[in-house]
Amino acid sequence: MKAVFLDLDSLDKQDLNLQELKGAVDSFCCYDLTLPDQVETRIADAEVVIVNKVVLNETTLRSAKRLRLICIAATGTNNVDLEAAAELGIQVTNCQGYGTASVAQHVFSLMLALHTNLLAYNRSARNGDWEKSSQFCLLDYPIQELSGKTLGIVGYGTLGREVGRLAEAFGMNLLVAQRPGGRPETGRLPLSDVLNQANVLSLHCPLTEVTRNLIGEAELDQMKSGSFLINAARGGIVNESALADALRTGHLAGAATDVLTVEPPTADNPLLAEDIPNLIITPHSAWGSVEARQRIVDQLIGSICGFKAGNTARRIV
Repeated sequence: MKAVFLDLDSLDKQDLNLQELKGAVDSFCCYDLTLPDQVETRIADAEVVIVNKVVLNETTLRSAKRLRLICIAATGTNNVDLEAAAELGIQVTNCQGYGTASVAQHVFSLMLALHTNLLAYNRSARNGDWEKSSQFCLLDYPIQELSGKTLGIVGYGTLGREVGRLAEAFGMNLLVAQRPGGRPETGRLPLSDVLNQANVLSLHCPLTEVTRNLIGEAELDQMKSGSFLINAARGGIVNESALADALRTGHLAGAATDVLTVEPPTADNPLLAEDIPNLIITPHSAWGSVEARQRIVDQLIGSICGFKAGNTARRIV
């Protein structure tokens, strides 16, 4: 059995243990990056293809006559033509639940950095402002405690629940929004109610046609003056131009996002403008702890070994 990993550099930074993964097949070939015009050649004689973000469309799948299993090294499946795979008898698996601790930790890193003005104080300590202080300390930027604040969560799956658990440990009150486009559920509030009451809004829902631009100008206006927005879900859920304006006017006290609509971003992305205050952007790295990425490797091993045993885990096709 020959396996090909098309975009290993998206997962491994030479800090993961790949030995068992390589040992799960007879032949294992890795490519750090695969361009669209290289895909068909590289998977031509492979029985197993491992892929993170490289696109496997119908034409590509039909050209791979030996292909029997696709292992997606992520949860999202939009880069693989699942209908074509099903028609061709190619099994498809994904990875699930690997990044819960990593993403939740990142969300609170962003939340704490905003509430303590961590980046501003770091700059002050390093650029000489502290040296010029007439007191032993600098308190030039507002510091707020999370305790007693209200956290609103949109998307209350595994990730949302873990963020909620950590919030309660910090002494925060918790509000959960009803599923966008879904039926009302006990214990959940309409999104408008959550927007009106939350001091911090944290997004954990998938990007769908229902959630695209879910948080736009009208929703940002509904948020409490001086509140914060955290997006570690998907770019496109928040209207980026509207968020930039809400920060410029001071209606929001701050925001942080780990995702943008186009990734890698283009230079004209509204959130990359230099005049936006109190905005933290991280490069879709919330999921990427060493432990989380090793869990992906372990799940890939399980998918391949399960396929060989006729009992594939996390099979979606």
